Amino acid sequence: MAQLVHRPREDAEFDFILGRSRVPVLAYFTGAWPKAIEPCRVMDLVMGDIADDCTGRLTVVRTDITRCPAATERYEIIGAPSCLLLKEGEAVAHGTGPMTIDEVRKFLDGHL
Repeated sequence: MAQLVHRPREDAEFDFILGRSRVPVLAYFTGAWPKAIEPCRVMDLVMGDIADDCTGRLTVVRTDITRCPAATERYEIIGAPSCLLLKEGEAVAHGTGPMTIDEVRKFLDGHL
């Protein structure tokens, strides 16, 4: 995974990253239960490429549902992987399920 992808260990760190970002934040939520592991690994690769492609225009945050339960609840995340595009802390787009890099680019289209 690209080093440009933030990996908060708790809700306070997630909120800190969100508060410091001067660009939109693409948070993707992951889970460690059996059916989520492989799709989340695929998303790690995709999001690493997105972080590389969008350096300076987007902050990418890998958010573990179990480590950041308040963020998960606040943004009504119900499955993993899920993507959430945030501008100034407000959700402007939401998607659930694994995505290809082209699908993520389309998801971001018009927001960056």
